Amino acid sequence: MPLGRELPQLLKQCLFYKGRKFNFEVNRLRLPNKAEGDWECIRHPGGALAVPVTAEGKLVLVRQYRFAIQGRILEFPAGTLELNEDPLETIQREIEEETGYTSQKWDKLGEFFLAPGYSDEIIYAFLARDLEKLENPPQQDADEDIETVLMTPEEFEQAILQGEAVDAKSISSFMLARPFLV
Repeated sequence: MPLGRELPQLLKQCLFYKGRKFNFEVNRLRLPNKAEGDWECIRHPGGALAVPVTAEGKLVLVRQYRFAIQGRILEFPAGTLELNEDPLETIQREIEEETGYTSQKWDKLGEFFLAPGYSDEIIYAFLARDLEKLENPPQQDADEDIETVLMTPEEFEQAILQGEAVDAKSISSFMLARPFLV
């Protein structure tokens, strides 16, 4: 991330939990402005996301069950980076698993923090074009409950504006991709 870093001074590690996908910590810190306190943070390896577009100009999205919100949400395919994995490798794998498509043309759209108030997670967004439907798509993960959805950019924008459940990373990435969508 091309942002200047100002590391706080760690005064005491109060809690550390190592999870399957991310870690959670509570630390007593001294911030650059000298304020001291206990802060919670989710430490996340980062994620990669694709805005996949078919030759006909349709967006390939997924409607996925998310236990944290106890419901289904419309989003672009995405996945968590594995240790030392390039974000492009992550999303090339995830798009196949989640949608059954592969892409021959990848463009980097950008990167952004997802929720910097409590997490260091960075999303690496890509535009995927020249999609091909796989004859034998890889098996989805056992905990994934996903339906593939095709929409025009205008239909997706209307879904957002009408309040359909769409996550922030998909809305942000859509805005980054919008100038490239015909």
